[in-house]
Amino acid sequence: MLFPVKKILPFITYLLFLSACQQDSADKNILTFWAMGAEGEKIKHLVPEFEKQHPEIKLKIQSIPWGAAHEKLLTAVAGNTLPDVCQLGNTWIPEFQAIGALAGLDSLVQNSVNLKQEMFFEGIWQTNVIGNQLYGIPWYVDTRVFFYRRDILQAAGYEKPPQTWAEWLDASRKICQNLPPGAKKYAAYFSLISNDGYVPVMLIMANDGLFLKDNYQFAAFDDPRTREALEFYLTFFEENLASRSMTEFTNIYQGFAQGDFSAMIHGSWIGNEIRSRFPELQDKWATAPMPRKKYRTSLAGGASLVIFKGTGKSEAAWKWIEFLGNKETQLDFFHLTSDLPSVRAAWQEPELRDDVISRAFYEQLNDVKGTPEIAEWEQIYVKLQEHLELVIHKKMTLDQMILKLNSEVDQILEKRRWLLARKLLQTN
Repeated sequence: MLFPVKKILPFITYLLFLSACQQDSADKNILTFWAMGAEGEKIKHLVPEFEKQHPEIKLKIQSIPWGAAHEKLLTAVAGNTLPDVCQLGNTWIPEFQAIGALAGLDSLVQNSVNLKQEMFFEGIWQTNVIGNQLYGIPWYVDTRVFFYRRDILQAAGYEKPPQTWAEWLDASRKICQNLPPGAKKYAAYFSLISNDGYVPVMLIMANDGLFLKDNYQFAAFDDPRTREALEFYLTFFEENLASRSMTEFTNIYQGFAQGDFSAMIHGSWIGNEIRSRFPELQDKWATAPMPRKKYRTSLAGGASLVIFKGTGKSEAAWKWIEFLGNKETQLDFFHLTSDLPSVRAAWQEPELRDDVISRAFYEQLNDVKGTPEIAEWEQIYVKLQEHLELVIHKKMTLDQMILKLNSEVDQILEKRRWLLARKLLQTN
């Protein structure tokens, strides 16, 4: 039977309206969450429990490769297609805060009974604070510690890992003195790859040195404490205690197992790999907090959870963040990924508390510090690595490097100075 068009059109309009309302209602119940790498895949196993506790919320998870994540997020900012909640590396938070993408979380924390600042490692927490405002909640943590071959250090006369910079250098020299002539073995391994070579940054922190000054407006690599830290780092290369070539060790796990080098500064994932690849090495290696200069400071690493502005679903987003910050959820996630928990209480469980390798990370996490909370930091860090490599290969002196580095970093910070002068940038 055919119906008159005049009668059909209102009916179709009503159906479309009803469908749109139903779709809108359904969308309000869907919370989108982007996570990177292995975490994005593994987190899916925790969703059923969350949805059981919060049946009114449905989670939509998108896993993004780390290599594509930064560009995808910036594209989403430009296209207004950001998720509700997202995982962000700690060093990315200043950049996304600077472009106005992140929602402040202070009021949510103040009203929360489940998540409070004192539950977390202070140094990690502070990486999420910009301009005295909180923009992220630590999800999992990491830092860099001292990995060493116990047997090689013992042969050099050190029953315990070096406690100070002076001991570290002394032990390194003694290890290399015992090597046969021409042996391509070293006391230490330092990565010169820009995204993995944070040792000089940590040494500057441990000596209470400066990277930048005047509210992060100008470079400060000529600070005497900064220079002293860089001199210490470069000594390992000048005395052939560390290799200048990144091609000499294509597999650092194999190099460590073979004793091609006896110490390195790395994160927890390295320990997991050594354990799984070389179980026979179990009694020959260990971890320790960083050797001390003024402090034992290491890098505050890991990832945090952020809520993007304009989500309209901040209440549901916060419930998801609270769930992920729960002690039991943190332990479940640790079992899935081996990512270290951000919540202190989880570390009191025997599997972490009594593990000799994890213990060094817990101790170190009590003395960690984030890099300068500015969007330009990644550019500055790359410049530091590039210039240090020139000194390592004797193409430039340290004094020349500092002069050139300060000049180039000042150029990078020109826009920041312009924004600060016009009070267009929020700062601490």
